[in-house]
Amino acid sequence: MDTKTSAVADEPIQVLFALHDGFDLMDFAGPCEVLTTALHDSKDPTSKAFEITIAGGESQDKLQVLSDQGVLINSHVTWDEAHKRLKEFDTLIVVGGSSDKVLKNNAEPLNLISAYKTLQEDDVSRERTLLSVCTGALFLAKQAILPGLHATTHPDYFIKFENLCAEVTKRDLSDHTTLNEEARYVVNNLRFPVEDEDQSPYIRRKSDAGRRPSNARKGSMSFKNASRRESIARRQEMRLGGLRVITSGGVASGMDAALYLVSILVSEESANEVARLMQLTWTKGVVVDGIDV
Repeated sequence: MDTKTSAVADEPIQVLFALHDGFDLMDFAGPCEVLTTALHDSKDPTSKAFEITIAGGESQDKLQVLSDQGVLINSHVTWDEAHKRLKEFDTLIVVGGSSDKVLKNNAEPLNLISAYKTLQEDDVSRERTLLSVCTGALFLAKQAILPGLHATTHPDYFIKFENLCAEVTKRDLSDHTTLNEEARYVVNNLRFPVEDEDQSPYIRRKSDAGRRPSNARKGSMSFKNASRRESIARRQEMRLGGLRVITSGGVASGMDAALYLVSILVSEESANEVARLMQLTWTKGVVVDGIDV
C-alpha cells in the first residue's frame, strides 16, 4: 500500500451547516460546493472527504429553511437534534444573512455556537473547527467566541461587528478582538507545530505556501496516521480549548475559507483540485497564532 493511500482517513469529515431563516444562499452554497467536491484521492471518486448535515427548522414538520433570496432548503435535522448530535461534528459552519433579526431575537444559531464552544472546552481530545461566513461573524462576536482573537466579516458590517465585540469585552472584562479589514478570511488557533514559519505550508500569507508534509487527515477523531499532531495538553492551553476559529469576509470569500479548510483537513492538493474543478482563483487569507504554543 502506498503512503498516500495509507494516510487517508477511513471516514469522511463531518460538517454541520447551521441555516437560520433569512440566511444568505451563497454563504451556504459556495462552501457547500467546495466541501462536497473535495476528495481524499483525486483518482477515486468514492473518497469523499466531507459529509454534510444541514441544521435548521423547529420541528420535523418544519424542516424547510427560507433563504433571503427566496429559495427553500430542506434541512436534515432540527435545531434540537443538532444540539443532541453536536459531538458528532468536526466542523460547524455558520452563515450570514438576516443577522439583525437573529441578534435581536437571540435566535439560533446563537445557542448552537455557544454549545459548540463549550463542547470543545470540555473535550479537548478532538479537533474541531468553527467557521463563519460573511455576517455569521456577528453571531460569533455576540456569543463571546472572539475575545483575544483576530477576525473579519463583510466590510459593510465592520462597525457593527466592532460594536458587538466591544460590548462583550466590556461585559465580560475580556480581551479585545482585532478586526482584520483586508483578509478574505482569518484563522485562529492553528493546531500543529511549525518549525519554520516562513516555509510553513500552514501559513497562507505567502502566494505559494508549498505542500503539506503529510497527506494525513487532520480533521476528526480518525487521526491515526498523522505524525505531527499537537499534544492534548498543548491544545488545552490554547484559547477555547484549541477550537480552530475561522471568520471570512463577504459572501464569495466563504469559498476561499472553505478551500483553506480542505487544505488543512485533507490536503493542499485536494484544495487546489477543487479550485480547478470549480474554476476558482483561491485568494488565501491570514493565519494568526500559526505556531502551536
